[in-house]
Amino acid sequence: MKKKRILTGDRPTGPLHLGHYVGSVANRVRLQDEYDTFVILADVQMLTTHFDHPERLHQDVLNVAMDNLACGVDPNKATLFVQSMVPQIAELTVVYSNLVTVQQLSHNPTIKTEAAQYNFGESMPLGFLSYPVSQAADITFCRAHLVPVGEDQAPHIEQTRKIVRKFNATYAEVLVEPEGLLQPKLVGLDGNTKMSKSLGNAIFLSDPPDEVKRKVSTAVTDPARIHPTDKGHPDVCVVYAYHTVFNPAGRPEIEERCKAGTIGCVPCKKLLVDILNRFLAPIRERRSVYEKDPNLVWDILKRGTARAYDEGAATMALVREAMKIDYFRADGSGRVA
Repeated sequence: MKKKRILTGDRPTGPLHLGHYVGSVANRVRLQDEYDTFVILADVQMLTTHFDHPERLHQDVLNVAMDNLACGVDPNKATLFVQSMVPQIAELTVVYSNLVTVQQLSHNPTIKTEAAQYNFGESMPLGFLSYPVSQAADITFCRAHLVPVGEDQAPHIEQTRKIVRKFNATYAEVLVEPEGLLQPKLVGLDGNTKMSKSLGNAIFLSDPPDEVKRKVSTAVTDPARIHPTDKGHPDVCVVYAYHTVFNPAGRPEIEERCKAGTIGCVPCKKLLVDILNRFLAPIRERRSVYEKDPNLVWDILKRGTARAYDEGAATMALVREAMKIDYFRADGSGRVA
C-alpha cells in the first residue's frame, strides 16, 4: 500500500442529513487526499433491522451515494462500494464468528442500547447481535488502518481490534489492527443528543430551502426565554449549537447578544436558515446532476465495488493461507486455477 487506508461509510437508511455531514462526511472528504479511502454502503447491516423491507434498499443506496458525491467525495480518489456485492466480507464474518463469544456480543453497550430502541427483547435477530462481527469484516476486508466513528460506535472498533489480535495470534499476522478516529456529533432539532431520521429531528442535505426554514423554526431554544429581550443561555440552545458549527465566525457575536438579550430567538433562527441554505446550495446543485442521470451513480458504484471485490479476494487469500485452508491455488478472481 502506498497510502494508509480508511474504511468509512453509511447504512443506507435514506438521504443523509446534517448530522451525517458533521459526524463523518466532512472528514471523509477532507481525508480522501491523504488516505486510500473506502466508502462502504452497508446494505447488509441495514437488513439487521429492516430485513422485512429489502425493496427499499435500491433507492436508499442510490440516495446515500448521491449525497456522498454531492458533498465532494471524489470517485477518482475514494472507492464507493456496495457491501452485499463483496462476498469476501461475508466470508470473513463467518471466520470471525469463531473468535468472539455470544457473551461478549450481548454485553456490547451499543448493541444493548440499540436493541432497547428496537424493542427486540427475546426476539433479537442473530444478524443484529453479530453486527460488530460483520463490522469487523467490513473494516478488515480492505485492511483499513483508520476508521472514523461516532462515540456510540467506539465499542465496535474495540471489538474489531480484539478480533484482529486474536486472529493474528492464532494463525499469522496478516490482518491490520485499525485505529478509531472519534468524530463530532450534531444534536437533533429537538435537543436530542443525536440527529436521526428515525427520531424526526433531522435536516437532510437534499432538503429544499423552504423545508430548511420550516424545520429550523421548530428547533428547541432556551426554554427560560419568554420575551426577546430576556437574557439567554446559549449553551442550552440547539440553534446556537448549529451556529457554532456552521457559523463559527459569527458565533461570538450571537453568544454575546443572546446573553445580553439583544437578539431574539426568531431573528437568530432566521439568520441560521440563511446560513444553512447558503451551505446546502452547492450540495443541492451537485446532487441534481446525479438525480437527472442515476446511471452515473450506478457506474461509479460498479467500478468501486469491482475494486473492493479485488481487495477482498486478496485479503481472503492471505486469511486462507494463514489458516492453512487454501486447499486449491486460486487466482485473483477467486476461481480455482
